[in-house]
Amino acid sequence: MIVEMRVGATQEQLDAVIERAGQYGFDVQLNVGTDKFVVAILGSDTGRCPTENFAVLPGVQSVTRIMRPFKLASHEFRQEPTVVRAGPVEVGGDNLAIIAGPCSIESREQLLETAEAVVSEGACMLRGGAFKPRTSPFSFQGMGMEGVDLLCEARAKFGVPVVSEVTDAHYVDRMAEHLDVLQIGARNMQNYVLLRAAGETGKPCILKRGLSATVTEWLQAADYLLAAGTGGVILCERGIRTFETSTRFTLDVAAIGVVKRESHLPVIVDPSHAAGHYELVPTLALAAVAAGADGLMIEVHPHPEDALSDGLQSLTPRSFAQLMAQIESVAHAIGRGVQRPSGQ
Repeated sequence: MIVEMRVGATQEQLDAVIERAGQYGFDVQLNVGTDKFVVAILGSDTGRCPTENFAVLPGVQSVTRIMRPFKLASHEFRQEPTVVRAGPVEVGGDNLAIIAGPCSIESREQLLETAEAVVSEGACMLRGGAFKPRTSPFSFQGMGMEGVDLLCEARAKFGVPVVSEVTDAHYVDRMAEHLDVLQIGARNMQNYVLLRAAGETGKPCILKRGLSATVTEWLQAADYLLAAGTGGVILCERGIRTFETSTRFTLDVAAIGVVKRESHLPVIVDPSHAAGHYELVPTLALAAVAAGADGLMIEVHPHPEDALSDGLQSLTPRSFAQLMAQIESVAHAIGRGVQRPSGQ
């Protein structure tokens, strides 16, 4: 249930609500707004507790039950849209955040060449896979922590935040020390140990939708991150598995609108993984922008024909530049802009 405090409620009144929740064995999560507090009362059996038991407390304005299975990600908990900040970059505001870089970090030269290209064309955040969960155990698995070090070098040189996927809870703390944003991949969307560990760092997290996950399951996974302590969750739609085989996955454009209706969290789109082919990436990217996505995550490689992973779906720097011009046009048409890297 959600307890909304009155404007001007005192700390003592807020503490009384938290104390009562504790008496029932419930957990609480606070949303500190500009002029009031909202308290989420969390527990598997909150339904046994009458709302009146909280409504009678001084300073309480209203008590609402949340019937949906996700709580902290819901609009009931936070009515205004959440804007996630990673250094100078904002995700969820008026301007789109374009995140670009290689699927896998393969070498220092490859990463720096890609970073220079995408930042010069307007990407405000650099992505790069240091650890790569692959379907086949014989495929390239990434450079590991060496790749993370290279991302830090790229950040220092080009002045943009960096994001990479964390695949194992054992690496969370080490990667959180170096990265600006942690990414939870589609295969790990319901790895709850990993979600808790990532959330406990307090770092912003990009949560990709699972291959066969519903929007509700996706938002429930976001609740794990929010409950663990991070306030910065960015949802990433990257396509789901359907009977269609003409694309790698089926991009669920409607999910953007559903998330906007049901949740306060920002949502971005990864058109590269959905398309599976570089020719289709611009189509899906522009559709996502038009549908209201708060940003895009795009794979770019200076030499896709030599890529060690997902070369077929990677744009070249030249094609990325062309797409950025189109993104600007579509964003402008719907009344939004595109963030520029700091210094541009």
